[in-house]
Amino acid sequence: VQLVESGGGLVQPGGSLRLSCLASGFTFSDYVMSWYRQAPGKERELVAVLSSTGGSSYYASFVKGRFTISRDNAKNTVYLQMNNLNSEDTARYLCNAERRPNAYWGQGTQVTVSS
Repeated sequence: VQLVESGGGLVQPGGSLRLSCLASGFTFSDYVMSWYRQAPGKERELVAVLSSTGGSSYYASFVKGRFTISRDNAKNTVYLQMNNLNSEDTARYLCNAERRPNAYWGQGTQVTVSS
């Protein structure tokens, strides 16, 4: 099983990034996919969740209206489009796949928002 995130980097405040998470080793379309983030010295926090079919989503209040989670089950990939980034969005972003009792994590991709 692998979850490999990509798309992170350094971006200026107000900028955008699109993160990707490529999954392998399990039936991607059966799993709920989520993005979490963790900043240095802080607890890991949930950013967004997307149902297995993509028909239902949830967003943390701090990203509503700025981030969009989506998935392409044919490509075994989940995305996180991040717009209007600010310094508080600086963190390592991790991909999670869950279908109880199984849960898988990626290694994450770093997002740094700075001028």
